Amino acid sequence: MQSIQEDMVELRRQLKIGTIQKAYRALLSYMMALQARFKSRYPSYSITGLYHGYLDISYFAVIPPSFKHRGLKIAIVFNYEAFRFEAWLAGTNRQIQRKYWQVVRNGQWPEYRIMTPGKGVDSIIECNLAESPDFGDLDNLTARIEKNIIEFIDTVERFLSDQETL
Repeated sequence: MQSIQEDMVELRRQLKIGTIQKAYRALLSYMMALQARFKSRYPSYSITGLYHGYLDISYFAVIPPSFKHRGLKIAIVFNYEAFRFEAWLAGTNRQIQRKYWQVVRNGQWPEYRIMTPGKGVDSIIECNLAESPDFGDLDNLTARIEKNIIEFIDTVERFLSDQETL
């Protein structure tokens, strides 16, 4: 295992090349443009600010009106390690997160990954929006993310509505 000093030397070496900064700025600019697109196309949704992260995840949340009263949100996440865009259903606090995790777990959830609650787990369910994103074709990438996030929101809304009628 490398020491922090060795890691810092390597970080400095990589930063001198300049590629990391350029790619990071491009990614965050893209995420801000995506955030602005959701604000303009879905005015009834609440849209949070962009969380830059620590090169682990960057995200912003979209909160459809039907999720707001439940204390739920959908995070549009760029997962650096997996290098993909994901959607995460999350609660606004740990109590809500646990409550809806139980609903999902007990309700025969039809698709997507159910996460197990624990330290550092910030989602109830997750789905991939865009694996191996092509940043050379941002229009196509944006359309794919938007289509998949709307499908994810619709699936979650239907599931929760069905569970509430039981």
